[in-house]
Formats: sequence, C-alpha cells, structure tokens
Amino acid sequence: MAEVVILIEGYAKKTGGIMLASPATVLVKDSGLNIIVDPGANEKKLLAALAKEKVKPKDIDFVFLTHYHPDHILNIRLFPGKDILDGDTIYRGDKEIGFANKIPGTSILVIPTPGHAHEHASLIVKTKGGKVCVAGDLFWWADDVKQKIDHASLISLEDPYEKNHEQLIESRKKILAMADWVIPGHGKPFKVK
Repeated sequence: MAEVVILIEGYAKKTGGIMLASPATVLVKDSGLNIIVDPGANEKKLLAALAKEKVKPKDIDFVFLTHYHPDHILNIRLFPGKDILDGDTIYRGDKEIGFANKIPGTSILVIPTPGHAHEHASLIVKTKGGKVCVAGDLFWWADDVKQKIDHASLISLEDPYEKNHEQLIESRKKILAMADWVIPGHGKPFKVK
C-alpha cells in the first residue's frame, strides 16, 4: 500500500490587500518511489516540511502537477533534473513522453478532472486508510470561508476561477464516487460522506 503525507495544508488568504496562496503539497510514497504533488509557492515551508520527513529534494523521483496555476508550480525549481508529470505527459528535459492511467511504476491512478483548469488531473492513492484523492483545485476554499463537506455543498462549491462549470461538476461527482478521503488544493482534508 502507498503512503500519503500532507507536507503543507493548502491556504489562500488576503493580508493587507495581498493574496497569500500555496496549495496542499503532498508526498506520496509508492513502489519505492517518492512523488511530490503540487510543490506550491512557499519554498521555506516546503523545504522545512521535507526535512521533517527526512526527505531531500534529490530524493524525489517525480513531481506531479494537478494543473499549471503558478501557486501550484513555482517550487518545481527545487527539483532540477527530476521528471515533471501532468495528467498524461512526463516532461524530462526537452522530451515529452506520454503515459496513461497511472503514474509509471506505481499503483497511483491519474484521473482527468477538468473544470477548474482544462488540464486539471487528480490522483487516487490506495492506502491502508482507504482511497485518498489528491484533488488539487477540484475542491478548494479560501481561509475565511466555512468549509462545508456535505455532498450537495461539495458539488455546488463556487469556484471563481473555473474554466468550465459543467466539467467541474462532473469531475467532482466522479471523484466523490471514487474516494474515501479528499485532500483539497486549499483547505482541510475531508472524509467523503
């Protein structure tokens, strides 16, 4: 079974007219590989969280990006020479290598979840505690918004940055039918009811 470690709980808040945002950054250990998901924008927090787990940036095998919004990707620079993955492509230097369904060499499912962004993808990781979805911004809350996790509220959760409302709703329904736990892009992890 794989292991999921939340290195940073995602946040999004306004302070003095400035938005501070960095997503949930997650370390997934599966099949002897270390995968970091959405390395985020806060370098200091990420390096401290990795050190706490006794993992160095050089120990990371893959960097998976749920989508390309800057708050999710700025820290890829901390992993030079590492493969960068999105929903269906491995970027290795100037090479683009296609893949489908799973992160290569692992049991981690890659699920297309468009809506927030056209290229958005989420991960389903089988753990001892059940199926965990690393959902990126499929679900997210600003820090000052009450996080409602009943099914209807999750489906109808407003997303001011969405690219396609119908796709977003369908993607949310798909993930809620598959996962036992969800790690949102910004906000607290929750159990699917």
